[in-house]
Amino acid sequence: MPDIALYQPDIPQNTGTILRLAACMGVTVHLIEPAGFPISDSALKRAGMDYLERASMQRHVSFAQFDTWRRDRNQRIVLLTTGSDTSYTDFSFSRDDILLMGRESSGAPQEVHETADARLKIPMAEGMRSINVAVSAGMVLGEALRQTGSFPKTPE
Repeated sequence: MPDIALYQPDIPQNTGTILRLAACMGVTVHLIEPAGFPISDSALKRAGMDYLERASMQRHVSFAQFDTWRRDRNQRIVLLTTGSDTSYTDFSFSRDDILLMGRESSGAPQEVHETADARLKIPMAEGMRSINVAVSAGMVLGEALRQTGSFPKTPE
């Protein structure tokens, strides 16, 4: 199923929220360092609540290390960016995709844009700059899970 990757996140509350989302959806979060805050339970606890212990998180010391790791597994990087002309609703997701979110303060650098296999945007009302990174992750992950039939099975 698709995973989420966070490129050098700035805001621990957003990371905690994304970890909670990942725990509930059964996906892994790849945290590409360095982060703009200490990666600790206390920094993430408020938004992640008691879901942190159920979340799957893999840390990568750099983007280069992450990129090597994902290439070895033949996984695509699907970058969410305001700098794309392709809507996420017009894209065909794969179970092995990694949805990459840029930094809250500055997005993803050119190197990351050039490395991405696809760049997608969330359509917004004219004049609006961006949607919160955790909300964006939830919207696009939902579509990727729907397309790939990867939503967790609910116990009957």
